[in-house]
Amino acid sequence: MPGLYIVATPIGNLGDITPRAAAVLARADVIAAEDTRVTAKLLAHLGLRVPMTPYHDHSDERARAALVARMADEVVVLVSDAGTPLISDPGYKLVRDARGAGRAITTLPGPCAAIAAITLSGLPSDRFLFAGFLPNKAKARADTIAEFAALRATLVFYESGPRLAATLTALAAGLGNREAAVAREISKLYEECVTGPLDDLAARYADAPPKGEIVVMVGPPQEQAVEAADDDAIDAALREALDEQPVAKAAKAVAKRFGLDRHAVYARALALKDRA
Repeated sequence: MPGLYIVATPIGNLGDITPRAAAVLARADVIAAEDTRVTAKLLAHLGLRVPMTPYHDHSDERARAALVARMADEVVVLVSDAGTPLISDPGYKLVRDARGAGRAITTLPGPCAAIAAITLSGLPSDRFLFAGFLPNKAKARADTIAEFAALRATLVFYESGPRLAATLTALAAGLGNREAAVAREISKLYEECVTGPLDDLAARYADAPPKGEIVVMVGPPQEQAVEAADDDAIDAALREALDEQPVAKAAKAVAKRFGLDRHAVYARALALKDRA
């Protein structure tokens, strides 16, 4: 049927193309490609000759409008250089405009570097945040990392070889020396996934920036140990805290230390203060 088809392509090994994706590519009237030279290699592997048009970061509204118009009675396929379109690329604008025009939209699932890397890392995968590429400038990068510091989830970033060591160092500074993983060349001959504390990984790549596409993953913050407490221990901690802090702050600190309800500890602190 006419419309927009979002087709995931291999992230390395061309054998990862699905039969369904190959069939849709073969029947396309036009392929909107991030880089037509890259997509041409995939088409050659499949023995296909299909018209292509560039669609990338610098494509303007006119280019999108032309593609949306063609979707009315043609099969338009959207691909990125590798993996699933729209993941850290501008394809969402084309999907948004196609949806606004009432065009049929179909997605063909397939490879995604972020998901593949998580499966290799051994880091918790029940909750994760994909954050794409961090900013280039140090201040903006640090500010972005700070936004994620308290999030109890594995963090996933894309990165390039020349920036890798600086990014790992910045992550260690902003998040602490957490467990992390660096995956690269996924599905290719030299696939690797190196794991360890952020400081160790930053040192490993400081003088040897790797080649290829890179995924950096950082584990969630560790749960802080909570002290066991009886009434005497809680009261002693409150008296010590009240000597240096207002009631609210003292109660908050003690509640966190022992894993207690802050409101209950606050009431206890007020009672101690009244008896003092």
